[in-house]
Amino acid sequence: MPAPQETEAVQPPACVAPLLEPLTALPGIGEATVKLLSRLSGGSRIIDLLFLMPENVIDRRCRSTIAALDPGQIVTLTGTVTRISEPAHRRQPRTVTLADNTGTLDIAFFSKWMAKRAVLNAAMQVSGRIELFNGRKVMNTPDYFVSADDHIPPLDPVWPLTAGLFGGQVRAAMRRAFARVPNGLPEWQNPAVVKKRNWPDFRTALLWIHFPGDVPEFQDGETWRESRRKARERLAADELLADQIATLLAREANRSRPGRSLKGDGHLRREALARFGHTLTSAQSKALREIDIDLAAPRRMVRLLQGDVGAGKTLVALLAMLRAAEAGAQAAIMAPTEILARQHFATFERLSPVPVVFLSGSVRGKARREALAAIADGSASLIVGTHALVQDAVHYHDLALAVVDEQHRFGVGQRLTLGAKGDAVDMLVMTATPIPRTLLLAQWGEMEVSRLDSKPAGRKPIRTSVHGPDSFEGVLAGLERALKSGARIFWVCPLVSESEALDIAAAEARHISLAERFGERFGVGLAHGQQDIAVREAALTDFAEGRTKLLVATTVIEVGVDVPSATIMVIEHAERFGLAQLHQLRGRVGRGAAESFCLLLHGSEMGQVARQRLSLLRETEDGFLIADEDFRIRGGGDATGKRQSGLPDFRLADPENCDIDIGTLLVLARQTAETLSGQMKRQHDVPENILCLLSLFKKNNFASILQA
Repeated sequence: MPAPQETEAVQPPACVAPLLEPLTALPGIGEATVKLLSRLSGGSRIIDLLFLMPENVIDRRCRSTIAALDPGQIVTLTGTVTRISEPAHRRQPRTVTLADNTGTLDIAFFSKWMAKRAVLNAAMQVSGRIELFNGRKVMNTPDYFVSADDHIPPLDPVWPLTAGLFGGQVRAAMRRAFARVPNGLPEWQNPAVVKKRNWPDFRTALLWIHFPGDVPEFQDGETWRESRRKARERLAADELLADQIATLLAREANRSRPGRSLKGDGHLRREALARFGHTLTSAQSKALREIDIDLAAPRRMVRLLQGDVGAGKTLVALLAMLRAAEAGAQAAIMAPTEILARQHFATFERLSPVPVVFLSGSVRGKARREALAAIADGSASLIVGTHALVQDAVHYHDLALAVVDEQHRFGVGQRLTLGAKGDAVDMLVMTATPIPRTLLLAQWGEMEVSRLDSKPAGRKPIRTSVHGPDSFEGVLAGLERALKSGARIFWVCPLVSESEALDIAAAEARHISLAERFGERFGVGLAHGQQDIAVREAALTDFAEGRTKLLVATTVIEVGVDVPSATIMVIEHAERFGLAQLHQLRGRVGRGAAESFCLLLHGSEMGQVARQRLSLLRETEDGFLIADEDFRIRGGGDATGKRQSGLPDFRLADPENCDIDIGTLLVLARQTAETLSGQMKRQHDVPENILCLLSLFKKNNFASILQA
């Protein structure tokens, strides 16, 4: 097949077309059910439904006589209906008595529609859990109550549900969807890997996952469990392989896009460094050399600058932007919050030899008109701001370099809209969030990566300690002594839930209690995300300038708050935070010459994973090591902090939901993808088996990954 045009999706092969049809193509499924299934499966295609993994499998293979039943068992029985009892009161269940040649069993129905199936003297099958009631064995609300001729799955998957959708509907839709999976799909995995890891083919993997009861060899023993794990592993490997192939092809497409060569004589950089007054670290110099090579090349740069807290990313970004200014063009940096954007602006104004303009939603009136005019006529060489930089009203004179800070906090559209504000704009994205080396392949594989793995000289280590509830009063007494000595303290309140309102309520309650104890003598401020920007800025300014000595806050201070005089960070209920977020919060102190401390307060109930996390944080400040260890520690067991360090947007390759070594699979996927992409580059051809894979996982528009 010819190489695709830059922004066109490659047409999928005919062999997978039945799986790419909408769910409405499945017979016997109403429009309302289709909407619910689409919401549940995260897509409207038939294959999207098949990628909805069961949460559990109920083993219904135990076939027993009534006399041999044991409480707690899940059993499947066949018997004759000998009695149907209507309830005396509305809230009582209907009771059906089933008999075989060994005894009788009462079955209680709280669902009228299922009880209506009972007909006196009819042969019926029932499946559910046996319980004891008043000394008698009973079955309450069975999972199945059907004719003796009907089929009850011996191994019965349980899929996720949503309001208005029942398990039987999902099962029926899944059965019809699986019927669309063609036999003999071409294999896209490396045959040697398939053989070594004993993987089933794609269709068999789906069968083992969704209908293990249909597999004859699963009728006895426990082999079905390991087979299903292999099936999950295979499907996860498929998802990772599709992502890696698309990523590498996207990178190749990006390399072929025309760019512009930005060269300078270095005079602006030299002046900025003179104002800075320090030399670059070796890591900063290396990253800057890599960026300069990209800027000088006649292709567009797409590079990630990853630096730990305090590693000096902002200075590297400024020097890169000054290269664009030396070439006679403009550069812009976009930050996710006004706090962080203003921090950058203050740094740039202090160091930059050329004019810098600030733009955010809070800049209005005359100041906004002047900023827009300076951006449009080119008198502003460097532009700093929030997402306001991508608004339609903002017109750039000649934007050549776009820098996006903490890019994971922006939607892809915002990042790309900034790049579209100029002609052949180079892109530099920055993050201080520690990313495991393994996940760099998945999350940033389409970019070149520069790492700042050292910090400026003079930074002292932060002494980190862990404290339980019994030491709370002792912690407060220690903080009081520190405040008397002139210390400034951050107190970050617990992550209560996914509700920001609850987090703020926790912060406000803690602010009241600490203000009662310390406020009159030392001043206690409050900062959270729902405050008016002026109120929050005033609280931060009061803290930075020493008018308040203790600042209670939510995670709004996680990035962009730079108070070198702050030396103590207290994180309440630290066990509720992800490791990356804890590391970021700790990085708010230790920015000056004085010794700094981080106190991790935890609740009375703390799981093993949380204990390992806090112990790791106490032992090291290396963000990269923390990220790698966090990924290893979490494995498939703990969902806390998933968004900080988990795999992004993967459904099948999700370590939270399956016992799979994702790191190993990702390395295998990368190796296979590199081999395949090398062949495709030489042949200018994407083979049919690879197009099948890319189409199933919505990756056949790989050429536009970097543009849309």
